[in-house]
Amino acid sequence: MKAVRVSGGATSFKVRRSQRVWFAAAAILVFFYLAVSSLVGDSPTMDEQNHIARGLAILRTGDPRLSLEHPPLVNGLSALPLLSMPEIRLPTDHPSWERREGWYEFADLMLWAYGNDTTRIVFLARLPIVCLALATAMVGYWFAGRLWGGLAGIAALLLFLFEPNLLAHGRYATTDSGATLFTFLTTVLLWRLWAGPRQRRRQRWFIAAVAMGLAFGSKLSAIAFVPIWCVLALLPIYVAREESRAGAAFTRLAQVLSAGLFALLIVWAVYAFEWRAFQFTSEALRPLNDWSGPMPTFWSGLEQIVLLGSGGRSPSFLLGQFSEEGFPFYFVAAFLVKTPLVLIVLLLLAVALLFRSRNTRHKAVFLIITPVMFYLIAMQSALNIGYRHVLPALPYLLLVVSGLAGHELQQQSGPRYWPGRILAAGLAGLVLITLVVHPQYLSYFNLAAGGPGNGYRVLTDSNVDWGQDLLRLREWMADNAVEEVNLGWFGTADPSYYGISHRPIPGLGRDRFFRLWWDPPFSTADPEPGVYAISASSLWEPPLRPEEKLVYQWFRSREPDARVGYSILIYDVR
Repeated sequence: MKAVRVSGGATSFKVRRSQRVWFAAAAILVFFYLAVSSLVGDSPTMDEQNHIARGLAILRTGDPRLSLEHPPLVNGLSALPLLSMPEIRLPTDHPSWERREGWYEFADLMLWAYGNDTTRIVFLARLPIVCLALATAMVGYWFAGRLWGGLAGIAALLLFLFEPNLLAHGRYATTDSGATLFTFLTTVLLWRLWAGPRQRRRQRWFIAAVAMGLAFGSKLSAIAFVPIWCVLALLPIYVAREESRAGAAFTRLAQVLSAGLFALLIVWAVYAFEWRAFQFTSEALRPLNDWSGPMPTFWSGLEQIVLLGSGGRSPSFLLGQFSEEGFPFYFVAAFLVKTPLVLIVLLLLAVALLFRSRNTRHKAVFLIITPVMFYLIAMQSALNIGYRHVLPALPYLLLVVSGLAGHELQQQSGPRYWPGRILAAGLAGLVLITLVVHPQYLSYFNLAAGGPGNGYRVLTDSNVDWGQDLLRLREWMADNAVEEVNLGWFGTADPSYYGISHRPIPGLGRDRFFRLWWDPPFSTADPEPGVYAISASSLWEPPLRPEEKLVYQWFRSREPDARVGYSILIYDVR
C-alpha cells in the first residue's frame, strides 16, 4: 500500500493512500450535504433565471442569440438536466426572442408566466454547478499533491470544499463557479506543460488549449487571464533543460498565444458554430455589421464587457457610500471582509514561509502572481457589484495555504512541525465556520466586518442579498402568523408564485417594485403601521442619486426587529 512519509528530526509517520481516499470521500459527502441542503432553501437569485433560460434555449434550438452577456458553455451544462422536462415551454413565440437584449423578458416569461414548474427547474439547473464546484476542488487536490505532497492535497481539498465563498456560488445556476474551474484548470495545465518532463509536450499543449477554450466559453471575463498566462510564461521559474532562459521563455509565450488562437475554435463550437451578421453597437465597430462571420454573439459580448467595465452598470456600494465610477479597492475590501479570518492568517503565514525557502519560492511565485494580477485587472473595472467577480483568484490563494502541509517545509521545521499544527487547527476552524453559517453562505462576512448580521452595512448585492431568502420569508410569515407584508423586494423571483401575500414598496428586479421609487406607497417620514420586509440591497436605494435617498432613511436609522436569513430585514411598525 503506497504511503506518504512525513519526517522531521527524530519523528516520522505515514499516511496511507487508502486513509487519504476515505478521508477525501467523507469530506466530499459532507460537502454534498451542505450544498444540496442549502440550495433547496434558496429562492432563485437575481441572475439565475437569465442563465437558466439561455442555457435551455441553446440546448433546445441550437441558437446562442441569448448568450450575449455570457457564453453558453456553463449555462448549457446547467440546463442539461432540464432536458428531462420536455414539457417546459420556451417563449420562442414571444417578441423577446427576436430582440437583441430580450433575454430578461424571455427568462421572466419562461420561469414565471408560462406555467412551468419553476421550483423543479431551478433545483435541477443548480445540480451541475455543484458538480463543477466539486471538480474545482478535485483539481486543487491533484495540483496541491503535485506541488507540495499528498498531505497538502488533503488540506487543499478541505479548503476548496469548505471555503464559504466557493461554496456559496458553487450552488447557483450562474457562470461564476464554471469560470473559476476552467481558468484554474487551464493554469494548472500550463504549469504541467512547462514544469513537467519534455515527453508528450504536444499532447499537453493540446489539452491546455482545449481547457483555455472552455474557459473563454464559460465567462467573458476569462479573457483577463490571457495577459496573466503570458506573464507566467515569461517567469524564470521553470527548469530549462536544453534552451537558454530567453529561448525557453519565448517558447512558453508562443505556446500560450498559439493555445489562445486554437481556443477560439473551441469557443466557436461552444457557440454552436454560429455564423451571421455582426452586431456591434459602438461607433468604431459598427461598420463591421455589414459583414457576417463566426460567433458574432461572442464578439458583441466582448464589446459589451469593455463598455460595462469602463462605465459600470449600477452604482457601487462600499461602507455606506455610493460611486458611479466604482471604488479602486472595492475587491480588496470585499476579500478582507468576506474571507474567513483564519484563512487570511494562514495565507500570510504560508506566504512568509514559502517565500523564505529556496525550494518552494518558485512555486509560491507562480501561485501568488496569478491572483495579484487578476485583482489588479479587476480594480480597473467600474462594475463593483460582487466578490464573485474575483472568485477565480481564490483557488491559487488556497493552494498557497495548502503549502503549509508541504514536505519541503516539514523537512525544514524540525520534529514538531508547528506550521502543520497551525494549518490543522485552521482547517478545523474553517469547517466549523462553514457549519455555523449553514445555509447562509452567500451572506457570510467575517468577524472583523461584524459578521453576517452586519454585512449589509459593508457591501450589498450578491455579497449579501441576491434575492435568496424569499422562501424563508414565507416560512417566517407562517411561523409568526403574519398575513401580509410591505415588501421592498430585491430580486427577479416573483413573490406571488410562492404564495406570499404582500404589498409592493420600492425595490429592484421586478417592474412593479422598481417604479415605486418615485412614488412610494407609504409615508417616508413616518411610515404607517404594518410589517415591512425590506431586502438589504433595497434598503440603500440603489436606483436613486445620493441626495434622493430618502425613501428608506427612516428604516436605515434603526435596527431591524427581525431578520429573514441575512438578506431581508423585518421592521414591525406600530
